[in-house]
Amino acid sequence: MALLSASALAVSFGDVTLFSGVSFDVGPKDKIGLIGANGTGKTTLFRLLTKQYTPSQGALFFGKDVTLGYMEQHACAESKKTVFDEMLTVYADVLEAEKELDEIAKKLDGHTGDAALLLHRQQELLELFTRRDGATCRSRARSALLGLGFEERDFSLPCALLSGGQRSKLSLCKLLLSGANLLLLDEPTNHLDIPSIGWLEGFIAEYPGAVIVISHDRYFLDKVTTRTFELEHGRLFAANGNYTRYSALKEERLKAEERVYAAAMKEIHRIEGIIEQQKRFNRERNYKTIASKQKSIDRLEKDLVAPEKQQKPIRFSFQTALTSGNDVLICSGLAKSFGEKKLFRNADLFLQRGERVFLTGENGCGKSTLLKMILGKMTRDCGKITLGVGVKAGYFDQTLAELSSDKTVLDEVWDSYRLMNEVDVRRALAAFLFKGEDVFKNMKALSGGEKARVALLKLMLSGANFLVLDEPTNHLDIQSREALEHAFDTFDGTMLVVSHDRYFINRLATRVLRLTEDGLESFDGNYDTFHSAMEARKTAAPAQKKEPKQNDYQKRKEHESRLRKLKGQISRLEAQIDELDSAAADLQAQLSDPDTAAAYETILALTEQMHENTQRQEALMEEWQALNEALEREDSLNSEFGIRNSELRSREQQ
Repeated sequence: MALLSASALAVSFGDVTLFSGVSFDVGPKDKIGLIGANGTGKTTLFRLLTKQYTPSQGALFFGKDVTLGYMEQHACAESKKTVFDEMLTVYADVLEAEKELDEIAKKLDGHTGDAALLLHRQQELLELFTRRDGATCRSRARSALLGLGFEERDFSLPCALLSGGQRSKLSLCKLLLSGANLLLLDEPTNHLDIPSIGWLEGFIAEYPGAVIVISHDRYFLDKVTTRTFELEHGRLFAANGNYTRYSALKEERLKAEERVYAAAMKEIHRIEGIIEQQKRFNRERNYKTIASKQKSIDRLEKDLVAPEKQQKPIRFSFQTALTSGNDVLICSGLAKSFGEKKLFRNADLFLQRGERVFLTGENGCGKSTLLKMILGKMTRDCGKITLGVGVKAGYFDQTLAELSSDKTVLDEVWDSYRLMNEVDVRRALAAFLFKGEDVFKNMKALSGGEKARVALLKLMLSGANFLVLDEPTNHLDIQSREALEHAFDTFDGTMLVVSHDRYFINRLATRVLRLTEDGLESFDGNYDTFHSAMEARKTAAPAQKKEPKQNDYQKRKEHESRLRKLKGQISRLEAQIDELDSAAADLQAQLSDPDTAAAYETILALTEQMHENTQRQEALMEEWQALNEALEREDSLNSEFGIRNSELRSREQQ
């Protein structure tokens, strides 16, 4: 039995019909991918299913045991609650019941109110509380958060301070505990790094209920979906299979529609020719033939449906203004920290002309920071960066921060390329689907996808031969992503790209880099090759532990050197802290001297010295604490290198 059935749904806003005649069924275990260009009505359809909107026509029918769970595209973004309190909103009815039960207990103890009514209500609430496992709801909420990577210290964070990825995970946590058997997920992979997307794929695969997911992530859709719905030209097209299977079936369908239409039009033209011939004979029996043939045309035209014109794709074409040397980028020993937060160190990178290199890593590991360091937009702690001869870099920033908010679309592009005339600028904008009055839209009124198209157009016009791209497919629909892939595939320059779009990486990459705290690892090939290598490493990890490590002697010597250096720094700091303690005691003694009490200026000077002394002590103590934490980390490696503290002290004494 279907969980959900839709019959002839239509949605109109004023005179504009977004879609009509939309009918479908959702089975108990269906995993459905909902695709379509931006603006075709995918999120609107979800809002019909959640009853936020009412259809202009048609009807929805839900099974009697359906519980709906909805993850919006910008989940938890407006919440003013803490992480844990937001999580507990899943149990709002349970918590309300718990509160009311406490109030009833007080009334019964105080003999206030109608005892019979209170006892009846108490029984109702206890049944709800038991059915929803109210006694364990808080512990289950805590376990779910910990299982999805949150830490105890995160529970008290306001939701407003969470990253996009953390908000997505929080929303998924709520869905896990909601008891829903039909999930609606709107762009759930947005802001998630690849490991988190992998977790989500596993979750959906094992989820016992049905799922409808809106996504432009084709790799993700191929992994999780068994059916595909597409909203296009105001209609819904459906087929069994994942995104790749649906794409093949769609191509066959469009070709068949064109063949049927062409055959029908050919027959109509043939019959029209007969009619024209009969008209020339101008006899009574010829008019009978004409009438008969016209009926044949009418029958054909009645059932004739012209194939929908496909939306023109964006016409990307990245051309280099000049050819760079063979060596495009050389980086050695790069490191970056923000305070005590160490992003990465010992990062080495060498790019040659024509390479398409993709940079991966977990959220927060410093991928965007590394790109900005290479372009000189951010300082590095240490290391060297050298751009090759004739290299002209072009940058796409995922935040789109370099776009103005107070210009029109036309001015945003034209102001960057003043040597172009207005006709050429408007022709370029038309290729990126900004036509007619669209070019006079204000930038701040554009959607994320429209802003991304403007940024990509400016990059295309730059003539750069080294493209540095930070999540260039974010905000783009599938059709635009495919057009962008084709353009990059024919680009004769060099590319360094941060992306979580595995389909995009598979299509273009010649090499994949993985950024960790200890630097960069390089893997020749595309994402699938990289993923296979990482999986093989996990499988081989236990066996590798038994084998002797390479360069053990060198690593051991480096470890011993770091230990001695840290201990030396700590000893020097402790000596300075002792000196400051002595100085503080002297200053305090002077302030306590009765002779000083009468000297106002002397007291001010001594107080100022005390303040400076205290600040210096606090700074040294923070540094001392950081060095001791570093020493503890190094000490934890002692077992790996077979070094005992007593052995090290013995060597130091010698």
